[in-house]
Amino acid sequence: MSQWGVVVAGGVVVGYGALSRRLSTTVLSGPLVFVVCGLAIGPLGLDLLNADRDPEVIRTLLESALTLVLFTDAAAIRIGDLRREGFLPLRLLVVGLPVTMALGWLVAWPLLPGLGVWELALVGVILAPTDAALGQQAFSNKRVPALVRGGLGVESGLNDGLVLPFFVLALAAAGEGAGHPDAVVTFLRALLLSGAIGLAAGWAGAGVLRRSVARDWSTPAWRQFLTLAVPVITYALCAAVEGSGFIGAWVAGLAFGSRLRGASSGRVARAEGPGPLQSAKFSERFGLLLASVSFLVFGAVILGPALQHLTWRMVVYALISLTAVRMLPVALAMAGTGLRAASVAYIGWFGPRGLASLVFGLLAFEEHLPGTTLLNGVIAVTVGLSVLLHGATAPFLGNRYGDWFARTLRTEPGLRENALSADNAPGIRGPHSP
Repeated sequence: MSQWGVVVAGGVVVGYGALSRRLSTTVLSGPLVFVVCGLAIGPLGLDLLNADRDPEVIRTLLESALTLVLFTDAAAIRIGDLRREGFLPLRLLVVGLPVTMALGWLVAWPLLPGLGVWELALVGVILAPTDAALGQQAFSNKRVPALVRGGLGVESGLNDGLVLPFFVLALAAAGEGAGHPDAVVTFLRALLLSGAIGLAAGWAGAGVLRRSVARDWSTPAWRQFLTLAVPVITYALCAAVEGSGFIGAWVAGLAFGSRLRGASSGRVARAEGPGPLQSAKFSERFGLLLASVSFLVFGAVILGPALQHLTWRMVVYALISLTAVRMLPVALAMAGTGLRAASVAYIGWFGPRGLASLVFGLLAFEEHLPGTTLLNGVIAVTVGLSVLLHGATAPFLGNRYGDWFARTLRTEPGLRENALSADNAPGIRGPHSP
């Protein structure tokens, strides 16, 4: 990245940071601002940022952002979020997610000729996980029922990690014929070995942090650095054994957060500065910064070039992916729950695609698979449209849905959507949410 590219990127961060509260209630979502600015400084604009000049910097940024997001999202999930009124996130993850991947695969078949069976599967898998950053206004709108907000938040925190094994398998199978290692061996190494490394690293890291805080051995600042080091170490260990650093980071986050539950009591709570769970805030905020800059890089070096080779097939698939491929599986998953059509439509619409899809697409592109240009273009156009459509509609639809909920609740106090009070809603947050 050129010096002027760094200057402009820094200026965008400063500008959005200064206006973030004002912009949070408008159609100008954080990802949209960063993507548009990225288009302006990329090859289509000022050409200050170019993938040919800075490939390693770009890959490191995107992979670092996703690693932190996977870790912090997983660490924030409580088992209680799935148990309490768990039909919503559980159904979205257990029923909706697999059907979304399968439907995305099938729809790609007639629309994207030239791609092999496993490359088509990659399209469906890569575009299945959702990103809370692109619909944060819709997720955090207090007028939206807590049950819906909580379900969407838990779904977005877990589905990118749950997609990882399917992505690794499809990518290995797609590359097997091009001289890549055996797909089954690659899959097992990524899933089992990386999972074991992540479990050990997350559990050990949380143990060190808890003991350090309980005995007041550490300063508040270094507790935050300790937390940040856990996903970094996990990713590096997984890479060293040719596993999946992303799977490792996600599992590490689950183990890290699980072991820290209840650490805010007793002597730990009386220690100076933030407790163990609060020490993860720095990692979340740093992940937010990296994710925001990643959207700027996406606009410059991924979306911009994709727009130069835009085809009607890409646009049609992107629109179907954001609508039918998401909404039909959600409707199937919600069948029999008692949720009204308005709620099902709201949940179905707010399945935005974002950072995970970008990084998975980049990894697939670097495998030099046949048809990789088309695959990368479809992913870029889908994410670009998601940034625009979900960001622009979140404030309006959130308020409209909130109005419907308030009106209906006055006449039907037993409404299924009112199963959770706002005070008891599961943690609804996205560390990568500008």
